[in-house]
Amino acid sequence: MASQDYITLDRTNDKMPLVGFGCWKIDSATCADTIYQAIKTGYRMIDSAQIYGNEVEVGQGIKRAIDEGIVKREDLFFVTKLWNTYHGKNNVRPAVERQLKDLGLTYFDLYLIHFPVPCEFTPIAEAYPPPGWIKPGKEKFEYERSPIQDTWREIEKLVDDGLARNIGISNFNVQTILDMLTYCRIKPSVLQIEHHPYLQQPRLVDWVKKQGIHIMAYSSFGPISYNEMTATGKNTPTLFDNETIKSIAAKHDKTPGQVLLRWSTQRDIVVIPKSLNAGRMAANLGVFGWSLDEEDLKAIATLNAGLRFNDTMEPAYGIDLPIFD
Repeated sequence: MASQDYITLDRTNDKMPLVGFGCWKIDSATCADTIYQAIKTGYRMIDSAQIYGNEVEVGQGIKRAIDEGIVKREDLFFVTKLWNTYHGKNNVRPAVERQLKDLGLTYFDLYLIHFPVPCEFTPIAEAYPPPGWIKPGKEKFEYERSPIQDTWREIEKLVDDGLARNIGISNFNVQTILDMLTYCRIKPSVLQIEHHPYLQQPRLVDWVKKQGIHIMAYSSFGPISYNEMTATGKNTPTLFDNETIKSIAAKHDKTPGQVLLRWSTQRDIVVIPKSLNAGRMAANLGVFGWSLDEEDLKAIATLNAGLRFNDTMEPAYGIDLPIFD
């Protein structure tokens, strides 16, 4: 099995793998086999979410790997997220219990609030997996009067009741995190954000780390996952074809993907790449035992262009909500 490095989460001292496997945009028809193959390849962290619509199949893949003796449950670090429609204080626990049931798990290693955006509630009995940003039957986005403070209190109760070992947040900015730090009983362990050479966010990353909160990156390969969704993604050259990244890859006899992942993991930023190809799955784990040098890091720093691909202001989202501004 490929080597792996870890970060230690402050409150629990749990070891979180620096490289995990992401579940976004994995088709339900192939998801169980994909997750099984990822675990067999050596992945020990899986990153999921309600809105991905494939948690039943993710659970099936995990169960197969456990049943075959490849791993035990305690060998896995499982991450998932609360979708925006369940921010109401009476809606968090039913949503979490549905996830546990679908996944066939009794607890999560890390549970995140997916966005700091309370969307209008849609009952699980009416629609599950949850709808996107707009309530079914409505034509536009409506927010719900559910303060993040109330949502977080319910998330903290998951720790109290043994349903989540660690808790955290995703897509939050400094302002929302600072507000949370004024009232939280349990500080978030992790912040998950879009992070790649085109969107480096150094001030956010540095400040969050100073608060004792670890960074988990999504979209480490840049625009690839968004080239069919957003104009920015479609019109931005892939990082795999970027001459700087290709040159660094050739220098170290690595793939561009490995360089992109090493750029994060070398700085203790967790990554969650996804691939449906067994060879690339294995390659994405091959980011330990070597390092980028100072010249490489300086070259990659010049690629920062503030290009956000998961931008809620893109027409594809239909919500006209600049949450990252």
